[in-house]
Amino acid sequence: MTTGALPPDLSYIALARHGGEDYIFALLTGYCDPPAGVDIRDELYYNPYFPGQAIGMAPPLYNEILEYEDGTPATLGQLTKDVSTFLRWAAEPEHDQRKRMGLKMLMIFSLLISAAYYLKRHKWTVMKSRKIAYRPPPN
Repeated sequence: MTTGALPPDLSYIALARHGGEDYIFALLTGYCDPPAGVDIRDELYYNPYFPGQAIGMAPPLYNEILEYEDGTPATLGQLTKDVSTFLRWAAEPEHDQRKRMGLKMLMIFSLLISAAYYLKRHKWTVMKSRKIAYRPPPN
């Protein structure tokens, strides 16, 4: 049952919110019964991590909803961690390329700094060891 609202694109939330992966994890694992005194409409679900604490999306994940090939227990926490990590990756597919480029730039800059330091020492050794003597003009 839907409330007529379109679901949010959670890959953008992974980048847009501070602690996006943690927010997605809390949102997907935070479904629970409302506390005493809190009334929720029938088509909504209580989630303390969602703004307004009432969300129209039913709990999407359950324990043992799938089986991992390596035998990892398919707990709600493990499934949610996998989903939030995937959404972070999907929101930023250029992440690995950017990290590789950053490492290359660090190596290039370290070579340039080493060369600049060598040239500075080479140029200034003459100036540093130079002896300047004052000779007054003859009268």
